[in-house]
Amino acid sequence: MEASDLLKKVRQIEIKTRGLSANIFAGEYHSAFKGRGMTFSEVREYQYGDDIRNIDWNVTARFNNPYIKVFEEERELTVLLMIDVSGSREFGTSYKFKKNVITEIAAVLAFSAIQNNDKIGVIFFSDRIEKFIPPKKGRRHILHIIREFITYTPEHRETNISEALKYLTNAIKKRSTAFIISDFIDDNFEDALKIANQKHDVVALKVYDQRETEIPPIGMIKLKDAETGAYQWADTSNRAVRDAYHKWWMETDEKTKRLFSKCGVDNVSVSTDEDYVKALISLFKKRI
Repeated sequence: MEASDLLKKVRQIEIKTRGLSANIFAGEYHSAFKGRGMTFSEVREYQYGDDIRNIDWNVTARFNNPYIKVFEEERELTVLLMIDVSGSREFGTSYKFKKNVITEIAAVLAFSAIQNNDKIGVIFFSDRIEKFIPPKKGRRHILHIIREFITYTPEHRETNISEALKYLTNAIKKRSTAFIISDFIDDNFEDALKIANQKHDVVALKVYDQRETEIPPIGMIKLKDAETGAYQWADTSNRAVRDAYHKWWMETDEKTKRLFSKCGVDNVSVSTDEDYVKALISLFKKRI
């Protein structure tokens, strides 16, 4: 992609997603993702109705008059976007590829974060950690992240969500809110998810394409696994083949939802042909 085309693409995404963040998500984001607690702000004279548990006895003794400690919410968060860059994100049939939807959702979350004075960082992962962008603030940092969303080419195409979560747990020392954005076509990451969510606030956003849920009856087709590169012929005119595939998809989707529930991880699913705005608002409101 030429520099002028890249700049235009970055600008288009910025205009769309920054506007959504400012006009739609600002209040919900602030309420849904809270700071680490309360931090000391100042002392002032005791007023009728104040909680006596907040009296600062040292200052009270010094001035011979009751003073209380005033606290305020420690608002600043560290937000991490964990982006699945494996081969399956390149699938798309109706309106957008999964990777385009992932990019827009990630950009909306990034702008929501900096509008609330939060730091934002990114972890790109496939079956290993591809790239880590340390958390920072500011528009320039966000535009750098969006450029990486658009241009980054992963070295590997397979998926290992467990490895990404282990990296989050072990390498990110400060408690963070981590959005893991993936199609979650993977297994055996329950233990890693449970451990990561104990240290951090993990939120799962599943992005999928409607065509992945069922196969149309179009005869013999050659299917390619986007992650392994393996090919397989399938007779889609056979109703049993279509039903078996749809059953597998539904069971896998339900299994993933049960896993999130078991691990206490807030989650939402977004199809490439749906409005992700509604899905994000629904997610935010669940947390308020």
